[in-house]
Amino acid sequence: MNSDVQYIIDATKAHHELFKNSLPMIASENVTSPTVRRLIASDLGHRYAEGKVGHRYYQGCKYIDQVEAKAIELAKRLFDAEHVNVQPVSGVNANLAAFLAVAAHGDLLMSLGVPDGGHISHAKYSAAGIRGLRIKTYPFDEEKMNIKTDLIVKKILELKPKVLMFGGSLFLFPHPINEARSAADEVGAKIIYDAAHVLGLIAGKQFQDPLREGADIVTCPTHKSFPGPQGALILCKSDVADAVDRAVFPGTTSNHHLHHKAGLAVTLAEMLVFGEEYAKQMISNAQALAQALYDMGLDVLCKDNGFTQSHQVAIDVSKCGGGAKVALNLEKANIITNKNLLPWDDVNNPGNPSGIRLGTQELTRLGMKEPEMKKIARFFKRIIIEEEDPEKVKNGVISLKKGYQKVHYCFDGEGAYEPPFR
Repeated sequence: MNSDVQYIIDATKAHHELFKNSLPMIASENVTSPTVRRLIASDLGHRYAEGKVGHRYYQGCKYIDQVEAKAIELAKRLFDAEHVNVQPVSGVNANLAAFLAVAAHGDLLMSLGVPDGGHISHAKYSAAGIRGLRIKTYPFDEEKMNIKTDLIVKKILELKPKVLMFGGSLFLFPHPINEARSAADEVGAKIIYDAAHVLGLIAGKQFQDPLREGADIVTCPTHKSFPGPQGALILCKSDVADAVDRAVFPGTTSNHHLHHKAGLAVTLAEMLVFGEEYAKQMISNAQALAQALYDMGLDVLCKDNGFTQSHQVAIDVSKCGGGAKVALNLEKANIITNKNLLPWDDVNNPGNPSGIRLGTQELTRLGMKEPEMKKIARFFKRIIIEEEDPEKVKNGVISLKKGYQKVHYCFDGEGAYEPPFR
């Protein structure tokens, strides 16, 4: 075999081996079911289907139309949405399309600041800035890790934004959409809700229901607490449907990664059946993990509010060397996390922030429950507080993970999550 090809295969094998023996706790990742993995490897990944179902600019799309139409149907049913577009290829792509649909260059956007948990696509660094939007951040309560509900209406009426952006990257509690809706109507603003991290919880009816609470558009990356392939969809009210569709194609997307859309359709079907059970367990695991970490002496945020109502947990590790050091030491023990800005950090100096962010969605997908969260918390204590050599903790991590190598909450019946190379 060509040496370059072998190099790539070997690196991929090594990656699979790493995650087979690791605890994956990055809140923005998940694993798909075996059926979805097969579809992602199908011939659909070779094809183009620009345009809408039944109105393509290429021939050979008869069965592609069936797949995409089914994905739209299932998404409408799962989220009770008036309109669905499944063609965005990423969360940032979906956000950019939403901005294009309802905002003009120079309009004012209100969103979470990045240190407060906002995603970079809600800020000047990414999609919002590319669209040319002016940006003001919401008043934020650092103790409750949420937007200040008592001030948001006042700020909306004062600033008169064209777009209100809710959702975030560090997202522990539901956002005050209901409270903002009447003020948004008064100033003529549209509400966009970025459900990237909490889409699986919304699908399982365990978080908040942004469409019912007043969002005009919901952008939905499909690979975090929602356990689908990488990509996105957009849910919206019918009055903005045409603008959203034009903003997606031809506005921001050409071909839309058809193999991923087939996988998305299957994941939507899985979540219609298993979503509630899965979402409940994700949240229960997050709360159990947070409580155990707190009991072991770590500075877990939002103790007075029950730590979290999502799949995420946030820890201030500034007294333990900072997020960069802690995340690196955890990785040495095969615990995969990420450093994360907290509200008191400098957004212009993200290299070693105060926090780390944890997610329970992938561990839950692999069958772990509350007892395993307590065992994992003990690993954290040994590494972060007791400063034990991570290499000595690694054996315990590998031993625990051996019992959790199958995907749950899917039609494959606890299908084995095995790498394609043996």
